[in-house]
Amino acid sequence: MIRVLLADDQALIRAGYRLILDSEPDIEIVGEAIDGREAVEMARTLRADVILMDIRMPAMDGIEATRRIAADDDLAGVRILVLTTFENDDNVMLAVRAGASGFLGKGVGADELIHAVRVVAAGDALLSPRATRGLLDHLHSQPGPGPAVTAVPLDDLTHREREVLILVAHGYTNEEIGEKLFLSPLTAKTHINRAMGKLGVRDRAQLVVVAYQSGLVRGGSSHRG
Repeated sequence: MIRVLLADDQALIRAGYRLILDSEPDIEIVGEAIDGREAVEMARTLRADVILMDIRMPAMDGIEATRRIAADDDLAGVRILVLTTFENDDNVMLAVRAGASGFLGKGVGADELIHAVRVVAAGDALLSPRATRGLLDHLHSQPGPGPAVTAVPLDDLTHREREVLILVAHGYTNEEIGEKLFLSPLTAKTHINRAMGKLGVRDRAQLVVVAYQSGLVRGGSSHRG
């Protein structure tokens, strides 16, 4: 059972998420937080697997709440899925730095939301194509130091690991990467995990940062096709 905590200051939005997710036999809503501070407190007491985190909330915003949860060793297994109105603004980068595992627009459909919760709960990170573009555009427009993820050279990666890194940066899922490279999704995931280990990054979002900062992917080239 995937235990989910909802963090959003709008009751109507929380009710919508609950209605969608409670209908799934493998998902359980364990609590609702109305601001970032409450989200941090409830993360520590309810032991949710996934937190759906709004960015703009009173008392403490979702970015700071994400940062505090990600920095707490006792909450190492908690995954944070950020839902934002604007997937291509600076908040995408801020959420990456804070430790979010995924990003979705608030206009996402029910099936996409359910899928995202399951993906993040399984230990994968999820970046929508639009959020990936926003992340790369931010890096392109504001050069300079990003997250500390570039200490290990790409020379340590195999040719196949470089290939999957490029596709991750373009926003492809494990299934889509497998199809493009004629691999099983599990094999694609294995290559991604090995690349993360060699590069010293914690999730898929930071792989996108590595791909850009290393020059493997250029700003504005994060299209899918």
